[in-house]
Amino acid sequence: MANIQELTARFIEIYGGSAADVKVFHAPGRVNLIGEHVDYNGGYVFPAALTFGTTLVIRERDDAQLGFASTNFDLHKVLPLSPVVYDEADDWMNYPKGIISTLQDQGKTFARGFDMLFHGEIPNGAGLSSSASIEVVTAYAVLNLAGYETDTVKIALLAQKSENEFNGVQCGIMDQFAVANGRKDHAILLMCDTLEYDLVPFNSGSYKLVIGNTNKRRGLVDSAYNERRAQCEQAVEDLKVAFPGITLLGQVSLADFNANAHLIKDETVRKRARHVIEEIDRVVRSMEVLKANDLAAFGQLMNASHDSLRDLYEVTGFELDAMVEAARQVPGVLGSRMTGAGFGGCTVSLVHEDAVERFEEEVGKKYKEATGLTADFYVCSIGNGVERLV
Repeated sequence: MANIQELTARFIEIYGGSAADVKVFHAPGRVNLIGEHVDYNGGYVFPAALTFGTTLVIRERDDAQLGFASTNFDLHKVLPLSPVVYDEADDWMNYPKGIISTLQDQGKTFARGFDMLFHGEIPNGAGLSSSASIEVVTAYAVLNLAGYETDTVKIALLAQKSENEFNGVQCGIMDQFAVANGRKDHAILLMCDTLEYDLVPFNSGSYKLVIGNTNKRRGLVDSAYNERRAQCEQAVEDLKVAFPGITLLGQVSLADFNANAHLIKDETVRKRARHVIEEIDRVVRSMEVLKANDLAAFGQLMNASHDSLRDLYEVTGFELDAMVEAARQVPGVLGSRMTGAGFGGCTVSLVHEDAVERFEEEVGKKYKEATGLTADFYVCSIGNGVERLV
């Protein structure tokens, strides 16, 4: 967690004044344990909030302006509270700007603007939801300061809407939901279609979650992400011959899909759909094995998830595959898979605590030999969702 005193001092250095009216909020990053590329298809996912994320130091202004600054970027601007418009030159600021704009579109009024200093501990472009973390912490903070309710389910939906419409990334609900609603030592079983969810204790015992950052940057907007969404929508259209009422792939059972997959004429579209429907089944099975404390079986489901993302959904890429392959060769590793949207970003592995040091050393070495890139590793704990710190 960030040093609040240091961040507050930096805030005053930038914006002046005293610390009297300064408030501090935090939203985590997230890791998805299993259930990838399912959220926008209306199925089950199983993410968890991390203990590191985005800290926001914020204070109301005396005028109708918005101050944006970050410890991670040199770019610092003061912009009007209204109108708030997307501007490519504003780079990272478009995420908090999108939240303000979306709130205003929904009828929320702000008598005064805000000065904001963001401090991100999530590596940019790593696939651990830095954008969702910024969006959720901004929404929670400005609603709190302006005296509005801070319903975290509504905040997750608001943040998704902002990213879809203001920033043009057609993400599903999982990232924002996990960031807003996480709880320490629990993962979230979320049905993305209905937003029904359960907080599931994640008792990993002597095993640790280790996130491996490939340091292969990925850009969601420029990637094949929107193409995959379109392919899933095409699969739904094709399957409507047998199931006229469906709107999302997650509404089709594995047995029904297997009996009707031939209705999807395009082989690539069929592969995409098979991944989604089998992945949802893996999430459901993972609940059963976790209830039985069978971590080895959970690790096997993690492995199967990655293999499907590699072979059927084709979103892994050389770097992620190289890291997962190296991870699976280390004794004490129960499972390893990509996490996030893919095309670079991170892996998550379930590693025995006695093997963590060896894991970092061996996977780091093999990964560098294969790719020329230096990996970063984070032995992570599961933390709370968005909250006010000060």
